[in-house]
Amino acid sequence: MFLALRELRFARGRFALMGTVIALISVLVVLLSGLSSGLVNDGVSGLKAMPVTAFAFDEGTMKDNAFSRSVLEEDQLAPWRDAEGVQAAEPMGVSIVNSTTDDGKQVDLTLFGVDTDGFIAPKTSSGEGLDRADGIVVSETLKDDGVAIGTVVTLDRIDVELTVVGFTEGQATFGHVDVAYLPLETWQLIASNTAQPGVPTDATVAAADYSLFSAVAVQAKDDADVDLAAADEAAGTTSMTLTESFNASPGYEAETLTLSMIQVFLYVICALVVGAFFTVWTIQRAGDLAVLRAMGASSRYLLRDSLAQAVVVLLVFTGIGVAAGVAMGAIMPDAMPFELEAGPIATASVLTIVLGLLGAAVAVLRITRVDPLAALGGRR
Repeated sequence: MFLALRELRFARGRFALMGTVIALISVLVVLLSGLSSGLVNDGVSGLKAMPVTAFAFDEGTMKDNAFSRSVLEEDQLAPWRDAEGVQAAEPMGVSIVNSTTDDGKQVDLTLFGVDTDGFIAPKTSSGEGLDRADGIVVSETLKDDGVAIGTVVTLDRIDVELTVVGFTEGQATFGHVDVAYLPLETWQLIASNTAQPGVPTDATVAAADYSLFSAVAVQAKDDADVDLAAADEAAGTTSMTLTESFNASPGYEAETLTLSMIQVFLYVICALVVGAFFTVWTIQRAGDLAVLRAMGASSRYLLRDSLAQAVVVLLVFTGIGVAAGVAMGAIMPDAMPFELEAGPIATASVLTIVLGLLGAAVAVLRITRVDPLAALGGRR
């Protein structure tokens, strides 16, 4: 490290310029990581919060936006409940609607029709649960739009009036739209296109005579492996694990793939930039390295010293970039789907350092070709 530290002090301007580039790349990596996490939470946080092993959709349903496309019948539920390793299987209705609050504010909602006593029924942070036909439990993020317990929400075109009775624990969104949980029977009344304007009651819900729903939410027993393919064959469905079902949210796959591609290019750029810098730096100091070789320094020693130099630069300036990125992320506006999470940021930082070090390692391999005779004028 003696030579590496002396060169860092001697050429601090050049190393600072190189480090600034690494820091800027780290800032971008952190911001993209936060944006990616924010988009995931904004797109599927309602699904992530559910204790679900898998979802089953009607057979042949296209996997993108499957929750909105699928329509299941009651007789397709029983095979899932009887499947080996299944703890519980419940019907679930999903639809995205436009609505207006009683103070005239327009609010988009994703309606999740659920069994009020089932395992996917929402846990509330305030208010009550689903114990009335016209009650809805909505995402806690709707408080920022002025929605409160007791707010009446009117669904556009059908003029059905639903009352907010509680808020979920944290954010609950689907397809970047806030979720409103309601009793499955009420959802079926709305989906049947027979709902009358006004407040739905137990009597109007019971008279709907509509038993279709969107998906089956499946919960496996502890440590049990459910044979999804066998259950699909028996029920005439197509199933996805919870993680796979995220792609059934509108726009989820396109968004995540786009951001992942940008992050990959950033990692490649980092490796190339660091590699190019250390290639030029190694060429510039070839004479000094030749002298050291002539004095008895081994190629292994010089390689180790050069890589230590790269490690110092990458660690210091990646740390600066990450700190700057976190600081910038903390002041992002609430309207932007941005979420700083330690795990993705740590992973992105480690990848930046490792790939940068890989680029440096390829560059400093030129040291092994430095001829010690050059220091003695052997090439003249």
